[in-house]
Amino acid sequence: MNSEQSQQFAVGGMHCAACSSRIERVVATLPGVAEVSVNLAAETMRLRWDENLLSIAELQQKIAQLGFSLAALESEPGYLTRREEKQAEMAAMRQRLLLIFLFALPLFWLAMGPMFGLPIPQILSNNHLFFGLAQLSLTLPIMFWSRAFYVDGFPALWRRAPTMDSLIAVGTGAAFIYSLWNLAEAAKNFSGISHTAHGSHAEFYFESVGVLLALVSLGKFFEARAKAQTSSAIEQLMSLAPEEATLVIGDEQKRIACANIKPGDHLLVKPGERIPIDGRVENGESEVDESMLTGESMPVAKKVGDTVTGGTVNHHGVLWIEAFRFPEETVLARIVRLVRDAQGSKAPIANLADKISLYFVPAVMGIAVLTGSLWFFAGGISFAAALKYTIAVLVIACPCAMGLATPMSIMVAAGRGAQLGILVKSGAALQRAEEIGTILFDKTGTLTEGRPQLIGIKITDEKHSEENILSWAAGVERLSEHPLAGAIVAAAEKRHLPLATVSSFTAVAGRGVAAFVGERRILIGNAAWMAENGVAASVGEEENRRGRTVLYLAIDEEMAAALVVADAPRPEAREAVNTLKKMGLRLAMISGDQRQTAEAIAAEIGVDEVYAEVLPQDKAAKIVELQEAGQKVAMIGDGINDAP
Repeated sequence: MNSEQSQQFAVGGMHCAACSSRIERVVATLPGVAEVSVNLAAETMRLRWDENLLSIAELQQKIAQLGFSLAALESEPGYLTRREEKQAEMAAMRQRLLLIFLFALPLFWLAMGPMFGLPIPQILSNNHLFFGLAQLSLTLPIMFWSRAFYVDGFPALWRRAPTMDSLIAVGTGAAFIYSLWNLAEAAKNFSGISHTAHGSHAEFYFESVGVLLALVSLGKFFEARAKAQTSSAIEQLMSLAPEEATLVIGDEQKRIACANIKPGDHLLVKPGERIPIDGRVENGESEVDESMLTGESMPVAKKVGDTVTGGTVNHHGVLWIEAFRFPEETVLARIVRLVRDAQGSKAPIANLADKISLYFVPAVMGIAVLTGSLWFFAGGISFAAALKYTIAVLVIACPCAMGLATPMSIMVAAGRGAQLGILVKSGAALQRAEEIGTILFDKTGTLTEGRPQLIGIKITDEKHSEENILSWAAGVERLSEHPLAGAIVAAAEKRHLPLATVSSFTAVAGRGVAAFVGERRILIGNAAWMAENGVAASVGEEENRRGRTVLYLAIDEEMAAALVVADAPRPEAREAVNTLKKMGLRLAMISGDQRQTAEAIAAEIGVDEVYAEVLPQDKAAKIVELQEAGQKVAMIGDGINDAP
């Protein structure tokens, strides 16, 4: 029996690259561990291990000995709880930061102002003791609100596993003690006679302590905010799944949590509700918006025997479905796991940075001690002066470039990319971007506008003008909830046409609508709806072949017009495609939409290769297939269905 497990954990208490590197190094030595990867930005650990040789409890105990916490990160409730905790933590961090800067700014002005010609109170400028006491009174609150550096940094030092917090704690602590010693000397020598604060007296480094803690705290806040933003994709995905569903047992109905649904359960989905689980339609007909899953911009008709996917939206009809998967096995759940795994990845260069960071802190401390010793023993200076040089080395090394350079460069690149509409999925993807040779485009919302638009009206009865047809159609469709109805209403409003007043409105899911405009009976819908009402739909075949949707409009059972609706290409799509082709890149479209629709859009904008009717998980498989063929592939998409 295979006892190997693969799981992702949330790691608490990490503050720098040295933390993540140490956890990774220690866990890798534990019995049964085959693979471990710790991501500082996502605060996660991906582990593959033999559960017969190492239990989760033993793993948690070992992590606790290192000064960190470990919790499984698999269930949605657990993730949501962790997200709420992070939000509360961010709010508290923001409040602490404001308080810290409330004291750090006057401290900086007091200590450094005279160097820039800024005035300070005369009672302080003329008295070295009062000058030091004023700085001390401003520094102590900053140290109190920054106590986490000391609470985490010194214990890590005692465990012989120093972190960046240890460096900050030792550096600022030494500077504080040195300044406190000099303040005590100033008090001992105080004679009550006025003398300048910036004279030949022993120096204070209180401002170095306070300002450094303030700046590092600011950096920590920005880092925490960036980490929080990495979870937005998962939050969007999870928001697609409803919290409750209607369970049908015989003639009874009751609301249950979606987490409690199991295969074989019979569920009722009303119009406008999200489908709670992957299942099969047992009864009813409707149209379902699957754009979150496939990118298909048009609703898909569902009837008895068809499969439906959890997270998609039921439009008009009532559906009775039978669940055939557990909640954690749905297509949506698998997409969440794919995104979470991607966010847990690291850029290859980050592994090198982590290894260097592991030894950086001890090396800096060693260099600081060596510097002070050389000045004291070989330089013939006093211990206080030598200590000053030791502190200088510690302080300038506190914002460790090794721990910040890689994530900061990724943040800057990701931020600039976001401004240009590019979502950087992982550090590894960013690092390999320069090697790209093939680009796969999603269709809906990426190369197209992402919403249906009325692109043409074909009049078949010359008695009616295009304006009248559109006014009547918009008046009828205004009462419909169908996405295509919105396209017709929007077109009429864009032309500033009045929307006709209608009566006796009816809608049939998967067919069309009917209503009266005055004495005229208006029918709008597909060819099947026309046939049911004895109307011959003789136009629109060419538009259907081009992947567009044709809505037929009949007046008093006589064909009057055909309304052509499509998801139009973005205006800049052809130019972007031509530019990329000139760069020598191979371009292809990959879409969950119907083949004829995808091929029509591709031909219109100049993309030569098309992969159509592809689900999200199959998109990932196609990318892997191209990569195995030796191609460096980039995937460009606009929505969460493109996340894998």
